[in-house]
Amino acid sequence: MTELLDRLVGLAPALLEQTGVTLWLVAASLVLGGLGGLVVGTAVTVTRPGAILAQPVVYWVLNALVNTIRPIPFIIFLVALQPLARMVVGRGIGNEAIIFTLSLAATFGIARIVEQNLVTVDPGVIEAARSAGAGPWRIILTVILPEGLGPLILGFTFATVAIIDMSAVAGIAGGSGLGNYALAFGYRQFDEVVTWSALVIIVIITQIVQGLGNWLARRILRR
Repeated sequence: MTELLDRLVGLAPALLEQTGVTLWLVAASLVLGGLGGLVVGTAVTVTRPGAILAQPVVYWVLNALVNTIRPIPFIIFLVALQPLARMVVGRGIGNEAIIFTLSLAATFGIARIVEQNLVTVDPGVIEAARSAGAGPWRIILTVILPEGLGPLILGFTFATVAIIDMSAVAGIAGGSGLGNYALAFGYRQFDEVVTWSALVIIVIITQIVQGLGNWLARRILRR
């Protein structure tokens, strides 16, 4: 037991560093992908036939794009987008490329989550706002998004956990973080202490994210 504790103390600096990298990858990707997903998901919702900004062509294009990109396994998506990452961030490997690719993958995954939650907003509330003279953009900003806020928080919580999962393969493209650390210094070097230490930290982060998301969603839904 003493030997294990000494080993954990020795690993602590590296684990803390890689935890920080993982949190940075997830936070940056969530902000960029979250904003993109919110815009795309809202656009898909309000341009569908019969919606307040019905545009069949726009809806068809966006819906097809989401359906095409969302199911692609992230590891394949990561490799396929290396040329595009080089054009946008100047390199095809490293944490910058990982954030770029994670953000794109998150955008289309979150877009579907946003759409699925916003279409559940009571049509009667939308019609009431329209009858009161509110325009489409005002209805989107003051009715549809606020009414769907609680479910959206739960959806974004799910997306955050998925991004944490996807960040674990960062090492494939020269990135770092807990997932890569566990693979490079744990699995490949047959060091179970490293592997399990990284695993426990990832589980703790996931539990904290899920707990905060559930708590915030409950508070919003009670209002």
